[in-house]
Amino acid sequence: MKALVPVKRVVDYNVKVRVKSDGTGVDIANVKMSMNPFDEIAVEEAVRLKEKGVVTEVIAVSCGVTQCQETLRTAMAIGADRAILVECADELQPLAVAKLLKALVDREQPGLVIVGKQAIDDDCNQTGQMLAALAGLPQATFASKVEVADGRATVTREIDGGLETVSVSLPAIVTTDLRLNEPRYVTLPNIMKAKKKPLETVKPADLGVDVAPRIKTLKVSEPPKRGAGIKVPDVATLVNKLKNEAKVI
Repeated sequence: MKALVPVKRVVDYNVKVRVKSDGTGVDIANVKMSMNPFDEIAVEEAVRLKEKGVVTEVIAVSCGVTQCQETLRTAMAIGADRAILVECADELQPLAVAKLLKALVDREQPGLVIVGKQAIDDDCNQTGQMLAALAGLPQATFASKVEVADGRATVTREIDGGLETVSVSLPAIVTTDLRLNEPRYVTLPNIMKAKKKPLETVKPADLGVDVAPRIKTLKVSEPPKRGAGIKVPDVATLVNKLKNEAKVI
């Protein structure tokens, strides 16, 4: 059984993002980029399933600019067997990515698609669900535990009231949550081995997909800075300030 794992190249989570002066987007010039953390968890889970003998091949996929090859090499260093880059210089919105992944699902016929639940740059949390709808496959989102046996995936997912366990028939789409696993440390020997693993490059046109954006971003701005707090001598003063200054009571 194949496992397909999409990975996204994003601004590293340790980097403080800066908005461009003209408000058109986030400045990524000379900024450290890395794999989206939720996607890293997805790759780790696919590799663990392969180590258990459930999955026979792990395929990493990325959609974007040429530099996404670095992200795919990282996925292969974690344990993916091969990679596919859908090279596109244009902005790719979740629907376009889902259509590209659907074309690859049709081509590769994976038994399981493991997707990070969201990307830390746009926080859309849409691609996995859109892919499931386009491909007509069952989905289990926000997985904190995944078990695969007898042609079904049993997924424990986090909901507002606690934990919910669902069972879906394969092939299926699973989106990963933070508590699913802790990705392994990538060692230097594995990084060297990843350089020799196959990486295929295709264009959206090769897959017959139109990636034109449907949504236009009008403006990007930083959130307003929070004011400094103050100390009050007693409860009466606190109530007075909440009532007359903050006007929240």
